Amino acid sequence: MATAEMERTTSFDAAEKLKAADAGGGEVDDELEEGEIVEESNDTASYLGKEITVKHPLEHSWTFWFDSPNAKSRQTAWGSSRRNVYTFSTVEDFWGAYNNIHHPSKLVMGANFHCFKHKIEPKWEDPVCANGGTWKMNFLKGKSDTSWLYTLLAMIGHQFDHGDEICGAVVSVRSKGEKIALWTKNAANETAQVSIGKQWKQFLDYSDSVGFIFHDDAKRLDRSAKNRYTV
Repeated sequence: MATAEMERTTSFDAAEKLKAADAGGGEVDDELEEGEIVEESNDTASYLGKEITVKHPLEHSWTFWFDSPNAKSRQTAWGSSRRNVYTFSTVEDFWGAYNNIHHPSKLVMGANFHCFKHKIEPKWEDPVCANGGTWKMNFLKGKSDTSWLYTLLAMIGHQFDHGDEICGAVVSVRSKGEKIALWTKNAANETAQVSIGKQWKQFLDYSDSVGFIFHDDAKRLDRSAKNRYTV
């Protein structure tokens, strides 16, 4: 579901339902003067009241996680500062959360903000992520907000052809800039990974090349790990 579509889904659906209801109901009073308002029937008022409470479910439930650098120390185990922030499963709940959280440009230095499918933890050791890898994009400091939003919308809106391969995404704020990483399940599935990388670039209109690193390589080689795929 694209950005504009998600923002107008509720009003569009409501309009269509009202249009269908009007088509089956009484005749228009030809004697009404121009600009005169027809009084709402009890049925219409009741319908509109119910429509306000309708929510639009997503393909999957998703969870926001926050990794605060203020909670880190050398004595703290890696990942122990990461905490579950909020889980959502509808379009409306996503926007409610997104509009009330800091965007990447407002996060403190060293912070990581994740959005993963519910019950998948943003760590290499998670069974779903263990055999996967990541695509990464780099941005100038304070310039990743829009790309982060579009990444979220593409994921939760199930816009990727191989969306089932996606575990989640993380935006990381560092002194030299910001990074967005897209985590996937099966790194060895080159066809799926390349498709995801190409579509991600297209959704974000990102012109630089992006690389894919296997989690196994990242764990063994750390910063020396090389890209297995590039698009």
